[in-house]
Amino acid sequence: MIYNSLIAEAQALLPSAVELRRAVHRDPEIGNLLPRTREKVLAALKGLPLELTLHETTSGIGAVLRGAKPGPTIILRGDMDALDLHEDSGEPFASENPQTMHACGHDLHTSMLVHAAKLLSAHQADLAGQVLFMFQPGEEGHHGAREMISEGLLTSVDPPPTAALAIHVSTIYDSGLITTRPGPGMAAADQVQIIVHGSGGHASSPHRAKDPVSVAAAILTNIQVALTRQVQATEPVVVTFGMITAGSAHNIIPSSATMTGTIRTLSEDRRDHVHKMLKEVADGISAAHGLTATVEIDRGYPVTVNNPEWTKEFLAFAADMFGTGKVTEQPEPVMGAEDWSYVLQQVPGAMAFLGACPPELDSAEGPTNHSNLVRFHEDAMATGIALYAATAIRHLNHV
Repeated sequence: MIYNSLIAEAQALLPSAVELRRAVHRDPEIGNLLPRTREKVLAALKGLPLELTLHETTSGIGAVLRGAKPGPTIILRGDMDALDLHEDSGEPFASENPQTMHACGHDLHTSMLVHAAKLLSAHQADLAGQVLFMFQPGEEGHHGAREMISEGLLTSVDPPPTAALAIHVSTIYDSGLITTRPGPGMAAADQVQIIVHGSGGHASSPHRAKDPVSVAAAILTNIQVALTRQVQATEPVVVTFGMITAGSAHNIIPSSATMTGTIRTLSEDRRDHVHKMLKEVADGISAAHGLTATVEIDRGYPVTVNNPEWTKEFLAFAADMFGTGKVTEQPEPVMGAEDWSYVLQQVPGAMAFLGACPPELDSAEGPTNHSNLVRFHEDAMATGIALYAATAIRHLNHV
C-alpha cells in the first residue's frame, strides 16, 4: 500500500528537513515580509515540478503540483514567521537575530511542507488532481492567511481547493502524536481596551475627584461575574485583562485608567454577545459612579472550525496509517487562535496538531510553544511530512 511506503520515504527525507529547519531557525523573521525565509524556501523547492506564485503584498508563496491526471485540489499550509522573543533555548542552531525566535514551531512547519512537496513530486504520476502548497507569512497576529486569500490564493488553481490541511507542532503532546477534533478547534481572539474617564485629584481627598482606578477594578470584577451569569457554564469563554495602566504617583488620583485584554470565544454568536456585554458592563459601572468609559474592540482571528465529517475521516485514516496509539481525538478546543481559520471558512478541512516534545522532557511540564526556552523534537517532522503527503494522495485519488 502506498501509504506504508510514504512513512519510509518521509524518514529518508528527515536529514534534509532538519537541515532546512535549522537554517530557518537561525535566521528568523517576523510579520508578513520575510524575504530571507522566502529565498530559503524557493531554493529548497528548486527543480521540483511546481508552478510558483510569489505574492506581492506579503512574502507568501503559492506552489501548485499538478498530477498526471485531472482531478480535485487540496491545499496544504506551512506558516513561516517567527515571534518577537529573545531565544534562550540553548540549541546550537539558536536564533542569530536579536529579539526574534521561532518559538512556535513555524520553522518545522515550513520544512515539513517543503519536504512534503518533494515527496509528492516523486509521486506526481500517481496523482489525479492538484496540490496547492501554501507557504504563509504573518500567522502570529498579522493576518497573513487573509492577505494571501485576498491576493487570490484560493482561485489561483482550477478547480479551487475542496480540502485543506494545516499541521501545527506542539510540545504539550508526546513526539509523533497526531490529534485534532471535529468542529471548533481553536478560538476567535479579539483585543479589548477599556478606558475609564474620571477626574484627578489628591489621593487624600478622593471625594473631590472621580477615581477611575477603583471604577476600573469594579469593571474588571463585574465582567467576570457577568460571564458566569450570562454564559452557560459548559461553554468556554475567556476574557483576561493582561494590562492595567493608570497614574504617575502613589498619592495622586489620575484622570483615567486603561485596561487592555483578550477575548476568546468559540462561536460568532457568542463572540458578538461578549462584545456587547463588555460595553454594557463598562458603561453601567462607570455611570453608577459618575464616570464614563470608552470600549474599543479589535476583532482578530475568527474561530477555527474543523469540518466535522472531513475531520472524522481524517482521524480514522491517520489511525489506520500510523496506528491507533499515535492518533487521538482532541478532547476539547484550544483557546489559542489561528489564521488558518480564514481558509477553513471557505474550504472544508482541519488544523491538526503534531506532538513534538523532546523525549527527554515531560510533555506536561516542559517549556511550551511561545516560550523562550522551547525546544522541539525534530524527528516528528517525518510524521508531518508523511501525513501531508498521504492526506493529499487520499483526497486526490479517493482511496
